[in-house]
Amino acid sequence: MCGIIGYVGTRDVVPVLIGGLKKLEYRGYDSAGIAVVNGDGVEVVRAEGKLSNLEVKLGEKPVTGSFGMGHTRWATHGKPNENNAHPHRDCSGNIVVIHNGIIENFLPLKQRLQKAGHEFRTETDTEVVAHLIEETMKDGTKFVDAVRRTLKELEGHYALVMIDGSEPGTIIAAKHGPPLVVGLGENENLIASDVAPLLAYTRDIIYLEDGEYVVVTDQKVELFNRQDERILRPPKRITWDAVAAEKEGYRHYMLKEIHEQPRAVRDTFTGRMFEESGEIFFNDLSFTAEEWSKIQRVHVVACGTSWHAGLVGKFLLEDAARIPIEVDYGSEYRYRNPIVDETTLVIGVTQSGETADTIAGMQEAKAKGAKLISICNVLGSAATRMSDGVIYTNAGPEIGVASTKAFTTQLTAFYLLSLYIRSLRGEKDLRTAMHELSSIPHKIERLLKQEKHIEALAHKYSKAQDFLFLGRGLHYPIALEGALKLKEISYIHAEGYPAGEMKHGPIALIDENLPVVAIATRTPVYEKVVSNLQEVKARDGKLIAICDEGDESMKAFADDVIEVPSTIEALQPILTVIPTQLLAYYIALRRGCDVDQPRNLAKSVTVE
Repeated sequence: MCGIIGYVGTRDVVPVLIGGLKKLEYRGYDSAGIAVVNGDGVEVVRAEGKLSNLEVKLGEKPVTGSFGMGHTRWATHGKPNENNAHPHRDCSGNIVVIHNGIIENFLPLKQRLQKAGHEFRTETDTEVVAHLIEETMKDGTKFVDAVRRTLKELEGHYALVMIDGSEPGTIIAAKHGPPLVVGLGENENLIASDVAPLLAYTRDIIYLEDGEYVVVTDQKVELFNRQDERILRPPKRITWDAVAAEKEGYRHYMLKEIHEQPRAVRDTFTGRMFEESGEIFFNDLSFTAEEWSKIQRVHVVACGTSWHAGLVGKFLLEDAARIPIEVDYGSEYRYRNPIVDETTLVIGVTQSGETADTIAGMQEAKAKGAKLISICNVLGSAATRMSDGVIYTNAGPEIGVASTKAFTTQLTAFYLLSLYIRSLRGEKDLRTAMHELSSIPHKIERLLKQEKHIEALAHKYSKAQDFLFLGRGLHYPIALEGALKLKEISYIHAEGYPAGEMKHGPIALIDENLPVVAIATRTPVYEKVVSNLQEVKARDGKLIAICDEGDESMKAFADDVIEVPSTIEALQPILTVIPTQLLAYYIALRRGCDVDQPRNLAKSVTVE
């Protein structure tokens, strides 16, 4: 949702804050701002729009200091303008707050503070926190104690970073929902929404848990729980290279991450499957055959692209386990009172491990006694900490808001899990299935060589106002994902639909102006898909077919084809989704859209 960075140390703080915000801008770019404490007190600089606007302001009127914090915003309360941009201050201007999340009881708090004489300058819920701390300090209470008392009054989900300009050198941060991490340096310490902005300074990271707060100076980090008890938690050592979060010469992060998929998929299965012995092994997940035999149903909980991965996972896991598999949106799951007990396995799928709706669904399931595992890309994130087992996708940092490599690694994780379940159910020879997966990275590399061809198709179809994506079986979720990618980054209306259902409604839309992207590889329902596509051509629709290499019959009637290497049906979605990613990317590029930071979207949605 919003991006947070805080620093205390000996460096000039402004370059640290701006550099950190650049790595966090994917979390929100409605506005940005920094607060710096120096000999002139607290200096706050804010700007509407992207971070570059803030940089222009700082260029015109530089500020300096060795202590401060920064924020990039995705608006929840208040319009996305400079006045509502963070940081926010109290009446004195000394108490400064940045915030990710929602303070649900901000209105009664605000009304109470207004009666006490506080003057509010913004429409945000965040400003309440600054005034509440100020009010608490009126009786002489110290800053740290005032923050402690203030936190006990707040309801909702929040990541807060707070400073007092009259007490330079101390930052206090608190977490209840959205992520916060602390980076431990030498004579310097940092706070951020995620790891990426910290890697240039340290690899030693402490993850805050819900209900915890931390008091940070340049020499020490003190962690406390909601009972104000001191916590001793050793840091985790992060192995990511800071360069991994940069573009490495690609025009956009999204394009870089599309091209990283051969490596990302390989890293997801390496060390987990052993073709010679036929064994599947997970470091952070284990079932015995007896434990698995007690599982009677599986619920997959996810949002957005991860939900589409879960739909593919349903096909794979039902075939492997032969028990009912349900796939739910995280935002709906806990509100429908799902049937969950100790015989239920719940799989939370989330790239960041911090997606609020998915986390809430996982919490609901755990409270009902379910066994909980997560498929996640971020070590130590909230989803992984609450889970009984984890399959890390090993995709590395994904900066582009539109997910690409996170999706294909989630599909890889589901495939591995399906093989693992088969082994628990007594299947002996999984070596052929493993060998097919081991060949996928090379096939992705071959597929990416068609990039220029797909770019040409994007040029051809970039002026279309609507798209229809069709698929059947395992490819129906890919149709959904292809449509989502296109609408996310190009702002073209796109719809994914089961090919067999087209005649029950969407066929009315088809004419010479509607491009139809069909995933039509040789699966058991191939002939039926061909029949559906003949219906498209009979109504003059423009047909783009994603088909197997050498499929001459498809070439005979489709307007354009994108050929993908052949593989077994269970692994085809990892390949067929990649042309849809590239098509969306190049159409958006052709239309002049902001590919990495599409409007109104944020990478990690950490509030409901």
